[in-house]
Amino acid sequence: MDDLNPVIKIAAMCGSLGESSFNINLIRAAIQASKEFMPRIEIEHIDISSLPVLNTDLIENGNYPLVVEAFRQQILKSDCFLFAAPAYYSLSGPLNNAFDWASQTPNCWEDKQAAMLYAGGGFGGEESLYSLQTIGILLDFCFIDDEFFLDVYQSPAKFDDDGNLIDDDDKIRLEWVLVSLRNYTLRKKNARVRRARRMRKKNPNYLD
Repeated sequence: MDDLNPVIKIAAMCGSLGESSFNINLIRAAIQASKEFMPRIEIEHIDISSLPVLNTDLIENGNYPLVVEAFRQQILKSDCFLFAAPAYYSLSGPLNNAFDWASQTPNCWEDKQAAMLYAGGGFGGEESLYSLQTIGILLDFCFIDDEFFLDVYQSPAKFDDDGNLIDDDDKIRLEWVLVSLRNYTLRKKNARVRRARRMRKKNPNYLD
């Protein structure tokens, strides 16, 4: 496979833990869209509900609890991130806890890209995005300009009784965010690949 056109692996996380939450439904919709229309995008929903509350006493001789280490490896192996963030007074507890665990040395979030999804009332998305952008600055990852805000209380209905996104315009907007995230991530990856190629030409022993 051409290393300048790889499959982009997206790690998706939700700040709501309820199986029927609007934001979980958005992640499911994103996964479905990627499977149907985007063969070079793979989205994995990472369950953060099993992570213990951050306690550095749980790190023994530099080793993390197994569930935490598995989570950190999932973050490291991903190319970029997709966050579904509900509107709370601040960042949701489960999502904040995930950020804390994966930011322990070495920082697993570093130098990657992210996009945000939000489903709720009409005035919560901007607050959630601001909280996430602040975290991104601190942890050295950046958000693309495109985001997906969905007012679930506005007609027509956004989800059916099974939690499926049904509004065609919203589906198109969601797909556009996924494409934008992939394209931006791909540009960053390709820049690193080209740089590594140039360095290897100068020095065959160069390791990226």
